[in-house]
Amino acid sequence: MTDGTAVLQDVPAACVPGPKDTERLPLRPLVLYVAGTILYILSVWLIFGNDYVGRDNDDAMRLVEVRDLLAGQGWFDMMQYRLGLAGGTPMHWSRFVDLPIANLIDFFGLFLPKERAEAAALAAWPLMLIAPFLLGIGLAAFRLGGRPAMHAALVLAAIYVIAVGRFRPGAIDHHNVQLAIVALLAAMLLDARHRGRSYALAGILCGLAIAIGAETTPLIGVICIVIAFRWACHGMVFRRAATAFGLAFAATTSFAFFATVPPSHYGQVTCDSLSYGFYALATFGGSALFLVASVASGWSVRMRLLALAGTGAVLSLAVLVIAPQCLRSPLADLDPMLNTFWLSGVVEAQSVFSQWRGNPVPIGSFYMPGLIAMAVCLYRARRRQQADAYLALLPLLAVSFAISLIQVRGYVFTNLLAMPPLAAAIVDLRRRANADTKNWRLGLGFAAFTLASVPPVWALAGFLVSKVTTTEKPAAEIVSEDDAAACDSRASLLALAAEPTGVVAAATDLGTDILRFTGHRVLSAPYHRNQGGMLTELHIGLSEPHQAEAFLRGAGVTLLAFCPSDPGVRSLVRAEPGGLYAELTSGNVPDYLEPVDNGVSQLRIYRVRAAQ
Repeated sequence: MTDGTAVLQDVPAACVPGPKDTERLPLRPLVLYVAGTILYILSVWLIFGNDYVGRDNDDAMRLVEVRDLLAGQGWFDMMQYRLGLAGGTPMHWSRFVDLPIANLIDFFGLFLPKERAEAAALAAWPLMLIAPFLLGIGLAAFRLGGRPAMHAALVLAAIYVIAVGRFRPGAIDHHNVQLAIVALLAAMLLDARHRGRSYALAGILCGLAIAIGAETTPLIGVICIVIAFRWACHGMVFRRAATAFGLAFAATTSFAFFATVPPSHYGQVTCDSLSYGFYALATFGGSALFLVASVASGWSVRMRLLALAGTGAVLSLAVLVIAPQCLRSPLADLDPMLNTFWLSGVVEAQSVFSQWRGNPVPIGSFYMPGLIAMAVCLYRARRRQQADAYLALLPLLAVSFAISLIQVRGYVFTNLLAMPPLAAAIVDLRRRANADTKNWRLGLGFAAFTLASVPPVWALAGFLVSKVTTTEKPAAEIVSEDDAAACDSRASLLALAAEPTGVVAAATDLGTDILRFTGHRVLSAPYHRNQGGMLTELHIGLSEPHQAEAFLRGAGVTLLAFCPSDPGVRSLVRAEPGGLYAELTSGNVPDYLEPVDNGVSQLRIYRVRAAQ
């Protein structure tokens, strides 16, 4: 067995560890940034917020799921029985996020009424996640550029938290948890000492990320590859880090699998949630890395690469055998009708080309910071400036950027991972400008680069350009936001809630609010596992009134909630002028529907009369 110094003699320059972070992370500035960010968000919410649940459909659905858990639904029972056709819809979310929110509601319920306890819990949960998020970003930047870089990154991170909306009170879907996990992962990967505890924590975080949501799976896969190749480069120096990561990753994924998957589903493979496929591959890959690093760390670089290639080949074969369907998008089997009338209108699921055609204003904020950060990483690596650290960040930025080109939602991870390298570059440019104050170009370059690192600056620039280059839409195509929002308000749904419990047909975007405010079952809500219910609702809206009646009765619908200003309804009306929704928009109500008085609300409610 050779020691670490001897092993490093045959290591490429890019694989040599960077300078060790001997200085402790200063916690006082971090606490001040966290407190300031939380106070700002909370004050804005208290002044301008008009609901304690976030505007995203996932926030309302998460609350419904948590309520069901508190009402006694089983821990392993992930069915949403009030969504879709008879029997309900299996949800693909994790109880690991439901549990802390449910515990917070129980805690606040000790001294607050039920609704206020919910409001307090839903305000507290996203704000609690700001601390680990800023800690991850601050520590990652600190390990790249010391205290000055940490301060620059925390400013960028505070702007990010305020602008992105994932940490505002009421935002209880799992995306903010994923952002906090990825921020901490970036910090662990930049540990220049390659300490075992850092990589053990990275393994735990990777396992939790897979358990919480499949969106981060490509990123977690790249992190595993990066760690494996870093081991191949460093050998014995990286042995403890690689073994700690592999063991922790396998153990955490195993724990999450058995803690959240019911025994009856142990053999099932699903690609949008933790299942046997992810469990088997994660535990096999983590265990394989642990064994290879334990045995082969003293070998030459070439032999370590060969060992890694062999392990990768076996793992690739396992993927093809266990879960070949997961090499495609989970939405690959979506019905074409749903692609046309639902998914194509979901902004976060659109490609960069669709976004450019529909609304190019925010394009710069989605993509430019990530591009600049990748350029910084390449520049640093070529100049051998902490090449190991920057080459670890580069593939993470690249994969999240590639995902954002396919689905815009990926930009949140790209901009997150961009902050540490951008902060380090900002500090270097500032140092150069201060060293030569007479050189105005250096000062201008520092100011321009700093502004270019802030996504909202790009959004503002896009907005100003659009004002100059575009013309206003015709008035007939403009839908008042107040009109569209009026249908899903609590006041609008009170009349629906007062009706005898039954089955409601309504536009997809209304589904989660109906579940939240009423006790009814709803056919449609924007979740791809509910294809049957969503397709039935589309057929009801598109079919001529006589055929629509057959769909309504076949699905057991007792109530129809109709919002003429809903974008989904308007698209169906344009697609089929003779359909039921088009007739209702024109005021033509078929005999089998009985109008229900709903005051002055935009939402029209109809009872389905009993068949004659």
